[in-house]
Amino acid sequence: MKLIVGLGNPGPKYALTRHNVGFMAVDYLIEKWGAGKVGSKFKGELFKSGEYLLLKPLTFMNLSGESVELVKNFYKLDNSQIIVIHDDIDLQPGQLKFKRGGSAGGHNGLKSIDAHIGKDYWRVRIGVGRPLRKGEVVSYVLGNFDPKELEECILPLFPVIEKAVKEIEKAPSKYSRKGCQSNPKPQSQLEGKSSAQGGGR
Repeated sequence: MKLIVGLGNPGPKYALTRHNVGFMAVDYLIEKWGAGKVGSKFKGELFKSGEYLLLKPLTFMNLSGESVELVKNFYKLDNSQIIVIHDDIDLQPGQLKFKRGGSAGGHNGLKSIDAHIGKDYWRVRIGVGRPLRKGEVVSYVLGNFDPKELEECILPLFPVIEKAVKEIEKAPSKYSRKGCQSNPKPQSQLEGKSSAQGGGR
């Protein structure tokens, strides 16, 4: 069994933000696989399709580890069976990388998971790019994708991720992607400013 976790913030306010790309990817898998809902008792929405569990933590990003730990313990999973899909500002839009373990890179969702279960789980890193100014990281990741950027750079990654999670050990060499050749100019980085709970990085 494998647990696939998509990171994001709950609610329509955050649905199309860069920080919610993990939710978007898991939603794609849920629909593609016809996954059935298991319940919401794990501080998140949990779905199942065959040997795969799919989790969307509803704790808000900064507390994602609470939900992941509950599912891990209930199903007695090893960290090698856990795959976390998340946004990454250190990668250009449309870039896709995979790794097991390592630093959280300033990502608060990953920091929370690290604190609850350790670091040696798989990460699917979806590039969203950086803001023009360093001080605008929170407003940038909590801002919506530019529609063209979403359509051309991000959505095409989801079928790739679907294949990659089925052979995650081979993913770093087989399914990594370089990113968009020409990145659309992002929308205003002042969209979707942080709430105290939602949080950015």
